[in-house]
Amino acid sequence: MALDTQTIIRLREETGAPVVRVKKLLDELKDEAKVKEILMKEGFEKTAKRADRVTGEGRVVVYTHHTGKVAAMVELLSETDFVAKNEMFNELAKNFALQIVSMNPESQDELLAMPFIKEPSKSMQDLVKEVIAKTGENVQLGRFFRLEVGK
Repeated sequence: MALDTQTIIRLREETGAPVVRVKKLLDELKDEAKVKEILMKEGFEKTAKRADRVTGEGRVVVYTHHTGKVAAMVELLSETDFVAKNEMFNELAKNFALQIVSMNPESQDELLAMPFIKEPSKSMQDLVKEVIAKTGENVQLGRFFRLEVGK
């Protein structure tokens, strides 16, 4: 397998792994799918080490359904304001709000365990782990609220 820069860059963006690690695994395994699987596993293992870090920054995101009859407000927390401004972090917050409007979870544990409505092969917790792996910071779901007209 000839290593091309585009493959290395793509795998780095998808997994958050260092370029050197991506290149080394591609050199050794010569199987892009296997390399991605290993890098994702390594990233998820690193997320467990970050779980105790303080998350004192973050963002509040509000999503209103197109009918205007249901909305959600989500607090997503990070270690630094730098990550809280990151596009990937903000997309995760929006996805949580969309999930809450659509699925009406009763608790944080229920929400995190739910399959993501846009990509059911992943749980909401998987989405959090992906952001942690890519940013190198602890990310936590804070409070969330759902409001529906007449309920």
